Amino acid sequence: MSQMEKKAGLLRRTSSSKKPLKEKVVLMYDEIFSKEDPAKNNPRFWDELFLMKVNLEYLESKLESVDGEEVQRIQDNINSLFHHCIQALGEEHQIKVVNALQTLCALFRGVHQKNKSASGFDIINVLMGFDKAEQRMKDLMERLDSLLCGDGSESLKSLCLKLLLCLVTVTDNISQNTILEYVMINSIFEAILQILSDVSSRGQHGYDAVVLLALLVNYRKYESVNPYIVKLSIVDDEPTLDGMGMVVHQALTEYNRQYKDKEEENQGGFFSTLTSMVGSMFIADADEKLSVQTNEAILLALYEAVHLNRNFITVLAQSHPEIDIAATPATPTPTTPTTPLGTTPPSLDMMSNPELPLDPNLQTSNLLITFLKYASIVMQDTKDEHRLNSARLCLIILTCIAEDQYADAFLHDDNINFRVNLHKMPMRHRKKAVDKNIPSRPLVCAVLDLMVEFIVTHMMKDFPMDLYLRCVQIIHKLLCYQKKCRIRLHYTWRELWSALINLLKFLLSNETTLLAKHNIFHLALLVVNLFNMFITYGDTFLPTSNSYDELYYEIVRMHQVFDNLNCMVLRVSTNTGQWKEAASKVTHALVNVRAIINHFNPKIESYAAVNHISQLSEEQVLEVVRSNYDTLTLKLQDGLDQFERYSEQPKEAAFFKELVRSISLNVRKNVSLNTLSQDVLLKEFSTIS
Repeated sequence: MSQMEKKAGLLRRTSSSKKPLKEKVVLMYDEIFSKEDPAKNNPRFWDELFLMKVNLEYLESKLESVDGEEVQRIQDNINSLFHHCIQALGEEHQIKVVNALQTLCALFRGVHQKNKSASGFDIINVLMGFDKAEQRMKDLMERLDSLLCGDGSESLKSLCLKLLLCLVTVTDNISQNTILEYVMINSIFEAILQILSDVSSRGQHGYDAVVLLALLVNYRKYESVNPYIVKLSIVDDEPTLDGMGMVVHQALTEYNRQYKDKEEENQGGFFSTLTSMVGSMFIADADEKLSVQTNEAILLALYEAVHLNRNFITVLAQSHPEIDIAATPATPTPTTPTTPLGTTPPSLDMMSNPELPLDPNLQTSNLLITFLKYASIVMQDTKDEHRLNSARLCLIILTCIAEDQYADAFLHDDNINFRVNLHKMPMRHRKKAVDKNIPSRPLVCAVLDLMVEFIVTHMMKDFPMDLYLRCVQIIHKLLCYQKKCRIRLHYTWRELWSALINLLKFLLSNETTLLAKHNIFHLALLVVNLFNMFITYGDTFLPTSNSYDELYYEIVRMHQVFDNLNCMVLRVSTNTGQWKEAASKVTHALVNVRAIINHFNPKIESYAAVNHISQLSEEQVLEVVRSNYDTLTLKLQDGLDQFERYSEQPKEAAFFKELVRSISLNVRKNVSLNTLSQDVLLKEFSTIS
């Protein structure tokens, strides 16, 4: 049977000369697409239609195929179909409700597909009629709200969310979807919150609800007042916020688990043997195969919650045992498949199983730890566009967290320690760490580890400048908090200093290539100012005086890098060119670093000469440093502990617009009501009259 025959719902061929028969529902669709009112000769037409199993493919293709004149001719019938779909949603007969929901989805998709190829084709007028659109959409949203909040079938609730996701994602750019104006006016925000606050409904519908909310928040967010943004920003109901956090946590946990499973698969068998035979030459390429498709939709939901709602910050920090966040009772699996929409959604079992372990290395966990692990995976390989977007969004979320006073207090609390096993990229010069003895430390240490790991592993030809800038700025914001609150964090600061110096070295070595694409002086300035933070205020937040000595040791030991940087920025700033001003800022910022080098280097050389030592040990250099602080003169630099707070508009607006477009396309691709098996749905409700 051909594809067209399938769409037409052909039943059988009676003979070679006769045309195949059509399903009754297809014949009824054909009546709707004729000029006459289908109920004229059959008053029970609409009642009968919604008792028929929907043929989605045929209905959508029929809507797409009609031309402009035909549309005007049959518009009254399409308006009537839309109206009767809404009426059917209030029926007690559940089969009618199921068929009405599926028909509405076919109408939204079919008419929007038609709109792509026909200019001046007004969707609202064709579906509802201008004069009745407001009332029709009010009725529709009220019926959907009633179904979502009622005690009815979980399958119907799932179908309602699928319809709403279908409606929100029918256009590539959701802000151009004019029907969503009615979804703004007739809000379903409270229905979404009810789903998230209830343990049972959250387990089955939480994922779709969170993705739907994230998309609705992004409708014309820069152009008008979006009620979903306003309402999300003031939610203070603890069960609701916890529920949202639970859904995000479990989706990210599932991603981390899938990655870990793939990693373990690849570490055994032939791959492992081959790697040991040929060395680590191909480790990076082989590891790319470990990629698990990213989930930007759930990450966007986390961002919106963190960015808009200060109360949500407390959810990030809530500790729980290594079993699931809340010991929720197992809920029965609904008779209709409810695979959440998106890329790597959690399974239903995950959403309700109280015996689910998180990580054998962790006694306690929280959403922030799960997020950091997720970030450590997606930030490894940024060559793929989706992973690059995910990495960028992870860093934006961490930026918002680093600016929040409550989050900073939690991150730095020495009484709340965690073991966080971040994923690290395999590299030729180091073995993949399998550290079973990760120390229990304040969470800020894991954030710093993540930043250091990124800095060390992404110095490459296709340099991700934007991500580097964000990394360095996150470190700076954390240092500002430590300086302000005089928190002496016991951290391996030398690893950070070494990573930053190597980054400067990389910028110098690739000056010509990088300058063709990037302003490397801005990044260099941020890095140098991090050193200035340590030099100027280190005595207030470094853990010991020894740490301060080690800082000077590292600067003196790697003086050649700073000398070369100074020569380069002097050369550029003394010539006319586009980078003159940017380079001169770095020259000024280097004044104290150069003072340290120029002060201590002669002292170290003199000490070596007097004691006839050709190469000093680290302890001997530190001794010289300690005994010569008194004669060192440094300049006080202003504004080192100041930073520009994150603002989405206007800097990030273009990024989020494209990100939401990508998420919308992906969700649309996955919203197939055919996956909600019609046969299963009809079987579930066949006993209901």
